[in-house]
Amino acid sequence: MKGIERIGQWTLARIEGTGSATLLAWDGLVSMFRPPFRWRLYLQQLEFVGVGSLVIVLLTGGFTGMVMAVQSAYAFRLFNAEGYVGTTVALALTRELAPVLTGLMVTGRVGSSIATEIGTMGVTEQIEALRSMAVNPVQYLVSPRIAALALAMPVLTLLFSLIGIGGAWVVAVLGLNLDEGVFHARIVNVVTAWDVWSGLIKAAFFGVTIAIVSCNAGYTASGGARGVGLATTRAVVYASVAVLVVDYFMTIMMF
Repeated sequence: MKGIERIGQWTLARIEGTGSATLLAWDGLVSMFRPPFRWRLYLQQLEFVGVGSLVIVLLTGGFTGMVMAVQSAYAFRLFNAEGYVGTTVALALTRELAPVLTGLMVTGRVGSSIATEIGTMGVTEQIEALRSMAVNPVQYLVSPRIAALALAMPVLTLLFSLIGIGGAWVVAVLGLNLDEGVFHARIVNVVTAWDVWSGLIKAAFFGVTIAIVSCNAGYTASGGARGVGLATTRAVVYASVAVLVVDYFMTIMMF
C-alpha cells in the first residue's frame, strides 16, 4: 500500500505542477497586454537572453556544422555522393538541430538563471514585497521573460544555422577539398524557405516553453537555499525534456 500511495502522491504532484505552470503561463501571456507597460524590463531581458547567449550559441553552431560535415562526408564517400554534404547539413540545421540545440543551450544558461533569480526572490519574500506595493509579480517577473525568449530564440536559431553552414563549408571545401560550387548549388536548390521558417517557428515555441517552465520552477521554490538549488535543477531538466517533447509534436504537425 505504501508503494501505491507513493505513486499516487507522485502523480498528483505532477498534475498539480502542470496545472500551476499552465495558470502561470496564461497569466503571464495576458499580463503582457495590460498596463503598466514596463518596456525597460523587456529590453533588459531581451539583452540578457539574446546578446548574453550569443557566444555560446555561435560556438555550438559552428562546431556542430563542422562535425556534421565530417561525418556526412565520410558516409557519402561510400556512395560517391560527397556533393550532398552541404544539403544534408543545411537541412538538418534549419529544420531540426539549430532550434533544438539552441533551445538546450539557452535552457542551460537562461533557464537556470531565471529559476534561481525568481526562486531567491520568493524565499526572501521579495515577491510578497512586490504585492505589498500593488505590483503584479507575474507581470513584473514572468511576462518580460516570456516575451524576451519568444523573440530572441528565432534570432539565435537563425544565427546558429548560418554559422553552422559556414563551419560545414570550411570543413568540406577547405578541409576535404569538396567542390565549392556544388556545395552552394545543392543548398540553394534543395533548402526551401519553409525549411527555414519551420525552424524559426519551433524556436519561438521553445522559447515560450523554456520561460514558462523556468519561471514556474522559480515561482514555486521553497525551503531556503536548498529549495532554490532544487528549483534550478528542476527547471533545467524539465525545460530540456519539454523542448524535445514539443519538438516531436511540432515536427509531426509541420511535415
